[in-house]
Amino acid sequence: MARDTLVINVGIGETRVALVQDGVLAELFIERLQDQSVVGNVYLGKVTRVLPGMQAAFIDIGLDRAAFLHVEDVIPQQDMDSVLTANSENAENSGERGGSSSGKARPVTRDTPIRDVLKEGQSLVVQVSKGPIGTKGARVTSHVALPGRYAVYLPTVDHLGVSKRIGNERERRRLRAALDGCKPPHGGLIVRTVASGLTKKRLKADVGYMVKRWGEVKAKLDNNPAPPSLLLSDLDIMLRAVRDLFDNKVQRVIIDDPKEGERLRRFLEAFMPERAGDLEIHEGRDPVFDEYGIEDEISRALAHKVPLASGGYLIIDQAEALTAIDVNTGRFTGRGHDVEDTILQTNLEAVREIAYQLRFRNIGGLIVLDFIDMEHMPNRDRVYKSLLDALRRDRATTTTVRFSELGLVEMTRKRTRESLSRTLYEPCFYCDGTGQLKSKTSVCHEILRQLRREKDALPGYKITIQAHPAVCDMLQREERGSIEQASNRFSRQIVLNAKRDYHLEQFDLSGA
Repeated sequence: MARDTLVINVGIGETRVALVQDGVLAELFIERLQDQSVVGNVYLGKVTRVLPGMQAAFIDIGLDRAAFLHVEDVIPQQDMDSVLTANSENAENSGERGGSSSGKARPVTRDTPIRDVLKEGQSLVVQVSKGPIGTKGARVTSHVALPGRYAVYLPTVDHLGVSKRIGNERERRRLRAALDGCKPPHGGLIVRTVASGLTKKRLKADVGYMVKRWGEVKAKLDNNPAPPSLLLSDLDIMLRAVRDLFDNKVQRVIIDDPKEGERLRRFLEAFMPERAGDLEIHEGRDPVFDEYGIEDEISRALAHKVPLASGGYLIIDQAEALTAIDVNTGRFTGRGHDVEDTILQTNLEAVREIAYQLRFRNIGGLIVLDFIDMEHMPNRDRVYKSLLDALRRDRATTTTVRFSELGLVEMTRKRTRESLSRTLYEPCFYCDGTGQLKSKTSVCHEILRQLRREKDALPGYKITIQAHPAVCDMLQREERGSIEQASNRFSRQIVLNAKRDYHLEQFDLSGA
């Protein structure tokens, strides 16, 4: 499967979408029935708390945790009312083409006091721009953006734009002229990259679909729902992936569920009929991810230690605040005697793998790259430029800083959803997510210290130590002398009682 392909696995309660580029698994999206994505959903929310010190507010949209709204993402209530009640007739009478209260209201900026635009208990329409991640709630905005196949409709602003990824200036002018001809009376439009070469008729149909969806929001609001209320749901992961990823570079879509395949076919026939023939229903006996080697690739790519083809490797550590990626030469010694050249080749190979891992694992936030130290500045520049080139294929926004004096590269990657590892894994219940346990020797000596603290409070002549079998075994063998010494010092008999259901670090003392 050397061509770029979308592979969709529909399981029981779970749908997985894999983007395979040049035969390599590039991205993986997972959506489960009980944990569906809320990004793109539009809600009627309620302000539960205003935080002037943070210039932000918390909004109840009906999720487990309140959503976060920054002052820059707020549209004043009077402006939103104008958007929601706007119609073609009053737009023509007023000479306004936009839906943002003709700009008479003072624009909301980072310096606008948030209490001037939001009050606790107030209801407002918001859209989820970033899903809940870890312990943080969703991030929302009042600036609603409804994505279609070829354009994005902005019902709250009067703006026309063309994707920066369309570099041909002549095509940009053509698309802007087509936009001006199909722009609705209210709101703005941004042409997406896949619209390059598109006819005005197809673009107009796409815009009409998005305007209709915004009409559904206004119709629900006319019934005066009580907040929090869901006003509009984005497409599910299958349709959303096809809408956003099925471009000219992707040659086919393979799905392993006939029923969902038929639903997907209807979606293609409605929104991109020229690509409906590129849909294939997988009918093999093996699961589609197994047949194309995707399951094995997922396991390899999510490992803590990622091997490089030369023999070097990466160590990837994801923490709450940042992700650290360490590059090591491993068994790669190079073909010559030039150590600097060996280090350079390892770092250049690591650059390609790092860019792939960031994208595949969907790692976001602050990222620190610890390349192998290079003495020559031209080599550092070459590695840095290679990193920038490798990151260009990433759809997420990245910001990169040159090598620091310590030989580190700092970068950020925009995060809009949970990383893949946090989706598939949970912290170890045994080590509490630390990845480490106290050694058995440490636990033994902790028991002896606690024995000294509690000896006078324990009744009777005998003290029983209840602990994990491995700890009891060490106390009987390697630490037998320490137990005898404690027994003699405290003039008490010490008995060991192994408990199989105890955690390795757990123990209890009792007297009798």
